Amino acid sequence: MKLYFSPGACSLSPHIVLQEAGLDFTLERVDIRARHTAGGADFLTINSKGYVPALELKDGTVLTEGPAIVQFIADLVPDRQLVPAHGTLERYQVIEWLNFIATEVHKGFGPLFRPNATEDMKEAARSNLGNRLGWIAARLDGRDFLMGSQFTVADAYLFTALGWAAFVNFDLAPWPALAAYQQRVASRPAVQQALRAEGLLN
Repeated sequence: MKLYFSPGACSLSPHIVLQEAGLDFTLERVDIRARHTAGGADFLTINSKGYVPALELKDGTVLTEGPAIVQFIADLVPDRQLVPAHGTLERYQVIEWLNFIATEVHKGFGPLFRPNATEDMKEAARSNLGNRLGWIAARLDGRDFLMGSQFTVADAYLFTALGWAAFVNFDLAPWPALAAYQQRVASRPAVQQALRAEGLLN
């Protein structure tokens, strides 16, 4: 398998999950602005949506969208318990988290990255993000991870999104539970491997 990524982007989430899964894979960096890969390919021929992540399988099939990719990877290694079994309530709770992170946290950061966003737009985004992150912090009270004591694919996604706060000067200090959570996830060997491979950790 090959993961197309951009350092620190949402592709970090499936990168972490691949490391946690212990699967063999290769990485290819993508210049999102120029839309070409490190190997010189036109990225639009790989993913016509034009953004990462994209996971190329051995047969050449390309799977896109982070929440789908992480579940696919996790299901390849059920013994790692990166996602609960199909048909269980816990599986749907992880899907619930993935959807919430995608729509309310991931997309919530969008205006803070856009150079053409007005200050009013950014302030509204900060307010909305604060509400969502406060809600997550309350859910983490007394838990190591989103589902309790077990690290899942949802944690890889939330950790990735929380990492963007430092790049847009969004202060996470009001929620100590999030800082403690980030430290717990960051200390995992697989997470450190992914960060190091993307040049985000020395």
